[in-house]
Order: sequence, then structure tokens, then C-alpha cells
Amino acid sequence: MERETIRRIREAVRTGRLGREFAAAEVNVILKIHWAGTFLPKHRVGNPGGYTELFVRVRPGVYRLKTG
Repeated sequence: MERETIRRIREAVRTGRLGREFAAAEVNVILKIHWAGTFLPKHRVGNPGGYTELFVRVRPGVYRLKTG
């Protein structure tokens, strides 16, 4: 089962509150959190820590949800 943060990000993208591509600052505002700046890169494809890959880095500071 997905954790709360990724579920809320997916919902925000699905409903249009977040764009298909998004920055940490936007996630922080929409979800009312302050730590998306560490969450997104920690869970990006190819992260060095081996964490669950949930996001694709589009360009520095910009991510999208990983599909498939």
C-alpha cells in the first residue's frame, strides 16, 4: 500500500492541483509540508540510497511521477 505522501502527490497531479512536472516548492505548498526538497530526490529513479523509485528527475529541481 502506498504511503500517505505519494498518495497525496498522485492525487494532486490527477486533479490538476499539481502539474505533470513539479518542483519541491509546489509540493510543499499543495501538501502543506516542508520537506519535499529531500523527499523527491531521495525517491527519484537512480537514487544512490536504493530507496523506492517514485519520481523521474526531468531537470534540476523538477520531477514527474514515475509511470509503469
